[in-house]
Amino acid sequence: MSTVEKQVMVVAVDDSEHSLYALSWTLDHFFVPFVSNSPFKLVVLHAKPYAATAVGLPGPAAAEILPSLESDLKRIAARVIEKANEICTSKSVNDVIYEVVEGDARNVLCDAVEKHHASVLVVGSHGYGAIKRAVLGSVSDYCAHHAHCSVMIVKKPKIKH
Repeated sequence: MSTVEKQVMVVAVDDSEHSLYALSWTLDHFFVPFVSNSPFKLVVLHAKPYAATAVGLPGPAAAEILPSLESDLKRIAARVIEKANEICTSKSVNDVIYEVVEGDARNVLCDAVEKHHASVLVVGSHGYGAIKRAVLGSVSDYCAHHAHCSVMIVKKPKIKH
């Protein structure tokens, strides 16, 4: 029997509960049921913003706060990957590639799809309102239009009161 090359699934994670929910949901549906023989290879990816972009301040003021902001962003990235690893481990999904790539999430995700020849990109939905989405632009929206693969947007269910 020939070994079939597994398709690659890239799951985007950040420090939001939405993205960690999306990772958990993806594992439950595409990895856990297959025990250790999922049809997919899993890449968990965190896009770490450039400190300079995150600040948005020109000049000397920015230079003073960049080093501490950079270390904050590194710490956040490490925590995000650690949490993702805990989620994967708790579901016995151990064959995972974890990556932290610096840059704008939209570009980082689309580039990762190309690099890994991914057939699916999974992103969580932040559930922003119309105004915030218009101002920030939605990463999931961008990826749905620009990534060269299927894009699955996982929404965290609203809690009914």
